[in-house]
Amino acid sequence: KLPSDSFKYLGWCDIEEHGVRGNQLRCPRVREGPSEEELFFRKEEHTLKKRKQVTDTEKWEKRLQENWENCAELNLSFQDLGDLYQVENFKRILRRLIRVEKLWLVDNSLTDLSAIRLPRCRELNVNKNHFTSFKQLPKIPQVQHLSLAENNITTLSGISDFRHTPLESLILKRNPCEFQERYRQLVFSNLPNLKILDGIPKLPEDCSPPEVRFFYRMCAIL
Repeated sequence: KLPSDSFKYLGWCDIEEHGVRGNQLRCPRVREGPSEEELFFRKEEHTLKKRKQVTDTEKWEKRLQENWENCAELNLSFQDLGDLYQVENFKRILRRLIRVEKLWLVDNSLTDLSAIRLPRCRELNVNKNHFTSFKQLPKIPQVQHLSLAENNITTLSGISDFRHTPLESLILKRNPCEFQERYRQLVFSNLPNLKILDGIPKLPEDCSPPEVRFFYRMCAIL
């Protein structure tokens, strides 16, 4: 065992004698540890002696210590959310990010954040998750840069919801929708204010004139 073995399931809030607050962290570990039943199953019940009955006062003090509301930049990637209760705790934290402007949620096996609103978020990175639709993304009315690489978004349905946002840059690499016919033209037609798609600036051919669009609907027999 490592010297830190007895702390491996503890968050920073559970470690005594420190004054660190949530808004002072950049890459906090917010995943809750396994349940008592799972620890017994793993034969790690020795870690239970570190746990104690938490009073309402201690719960409130922990909530104040987290202080997520004042975070402007936060990286919550690679949280290893293996259980439902861990996902719910993660969403509880996201609901408190009312001032965050840059947020990274990479590789968290997320599937649906549609109930989350991030009113000030300008940059959101949710690469390597399990989103299948734009409808499953959080509400981000001020977003300028959105990265969705390596998800499972199959169609562009719902992308027009971002038409009224200041979105300038969008990354959809390694999603099934990338192989859709006239993919770039469809994205830019739905998002006329978009400047960069998948790292490539908007090109003249990405804005097909009406006669070219009509040509695509014709069948030419040679």
